[in-house]
Amino acid sequence: MRVEHTPHTIYLDYAAATPMLPEAVQAMEPYFTERFYNPSAPYSVAREVRADLEGARATLARLIGAKPDTITLCAGATEANNIALHATEGKILVPAIEHESILACARAHGCSIIPVHADGRLDMTAFEKLLTSDVGLVSVSLANGEIGTIQPVREVAELVDKERERRLAAGETRPLYLHTDASQAASALALNISSLKVDMMTVSAAKIYGPKQVGMLWTREGIPLKPLIEGGGQESGVRSGTENVAGVIGFAKAFETASEWRSKEAKRLRGLRNELQRLLTQRFPWAVVSGPKKDKMRLPGLLHISFPGIEARRLVILLEEWGVFVGTGSACAASRMRVSHVLKAIGAPEEVATGSLRITLGASTTEEDIHAAAQAITEAVEQEAQRLGLDPATGEHK
Repeated sequence: MRVEHTPHTIYLDYAAATPMLPEAVQAMEPYFTERFYNPSAPYSVAREVRADLEGARATLARLIGAKPDTITLCAGATEANNIALHATEGKILVPAIEHESILACARAHGCSIIPVHADGRLDMTAFEKLLTSDVGLVSVSLANGEIGTIQPVREVAELVDKERERRLAAGETRPLYLHTDASQAASALALNISSLKVDMMTVSAAKIYGPKQVGMLWTREGIPLKPLIEGGGQESGVRSGTENVAGVIGFAKAFETASEWRSKEAKRLRGLRNELQRLLTQRFPWAVVSGPKKDKMRLPGLLHISFPGIEARRLVILLEEWGVFVGTGSACAASRMRVSHVLKAIGAPEEVATGSLRITLGASTTEEDIHAAAQAITEAVEQEAQRLGLDPATGEHK
């Protein structure tokens, strides 16, 4: 019997995209109309726009404990990641579960892949062995956007420092940099560069309720960056092209707002996520939850759950018909309908990988949404289990 679903849609794919904050939209609006001027133009109204742009840059810098002139404004995290990884001539080390914007660039450059444990956490013993004299850059995302794993970036930084000291003592001159993509972590974790001890950091506006195609790369002073494209020399020659003033203004406002309620919101989302997990695993004890078991080691609003033997794509279609929107992993991978490299890297069997849902909560998610979504997911799984001849209580064939 089909249950009554909530009359409004329930969006549970915040890791793919967040709606913009009204405050960010309002802050951006003047730069589409009366303050449309090119910030590089010489006249007074354009100089005022330049001042606004630099004010937004200063806000972004302050929120991570940096200086404004160390911030490079980019068209999103993918561009920022590419600029960061092109800062070295040496080999690059990246975890097996990194986002494709890191992996694809690293492979093109020359890289070694760091294995991870079954919960997605970096294999630190393997990493230390891979950190050889030919390595020029290590890139480890602060948090994985598919299974929610928070990486021990500070521990990585300590090993990087240890290798730098060895090189210095041995008279080796190759520099070694540590980069982190903090885009998925920005709405849940503090991003202080001194605490993280990294050399470069990427942040995306699109993951913190800001506009899409806007991001930044923070770089420690003294690290030479190479432009990916040539042009007018904006962003200190690293990122040519007329600045996206409205986007940067919206980014700064969204990041500032998200930073103010980050701690309280993370606690709220953790409670909602745990309740959803409890409801689903209680009904389906055979379901598989991926990622770390401890709350402090995974993103608070993310639940990656698999129903082995049932295709996640069919569940997504059923849930969409009932007004519940969830993901099946990275939106990039899901759009190409292929098994996620993240699940392969953690050793998930094929039947687990193909039956997985990535459910991510956000600012608009309520307790009522969680219970309605749990009800809808339960019905969808039961419906598919019946179609496939599976026992919903055990997941085994009847």
